[in-house]
Amino acid sequence: MSWSFLITSLIVIVSPGTGVLYTLAAALARGSRASIAAAFGCTLGIIPHMAAAMFGLAAVLHASAVAFAVLKWCGVAYLLYMSWQAVRESGALAVAGHIRERSAGRVIATGFLINILNPKLSMFFLAFLPQFISADEASPLARMLELSGWFMAMTFVVFVIYGLFAAGVREHVIARPKVMQWLRRSFAAGFAVLGARLAFAER
Repeated sequence: MSWSFLITSLIVIVSPGTGVLYTLAAALARGSRASIAAAFGCTLGIIPHMAAAMFGLAAVLHASAVAFAVLKWCGVAYLLYMSWQAVRESGALAVAGHIRERSAGRVIATGFLINILNPKLSMFFLAFLPQFISADEASPLARMLELSGWFMAMTFVVFVIYGLFAAGVREHVIARPKVMQWLRRSFAAGFAVLGARLAFAER
């Protein structure tokens, strides 16, 4: 395994984005189980983008302005919806003393949707993965699968660490209504900003 791939992947993964923001929000809203569910959902949301990069679908998305625009605006709408939920303290980000089993599925589904509706991820992997595959690679598809597996494993671990840290301070946060209100507004603003960034993204 290339150290350059691992280091580059780690830098990409730890950088704040929709997945990190959602995992933190879920952890503060519902605790450690929710943070792990959110991390798992966000990690699952990477699979379609990895597959798109490996099978050339990302190139089609890149070439088709209509396909890119449709996926992009669905992503923008969903991020704005998440922003509204954060303000209203509802849905997957509603504060609760514990997380029910059915709620965990909802948290996972939300994390999956947040990542799958971001067309820039497909563009990223289309440009990112091939850099670490040599021209004389005997089985480039198998190599891409291996790199993809490492990237997803690192994503899950890093997101869980983020989430468990946030869950660890949850009790101190929810005991202070003003702090919780400020955090909800911050998460709402964060989702709105990420939605705006996606709206202005080009292929």
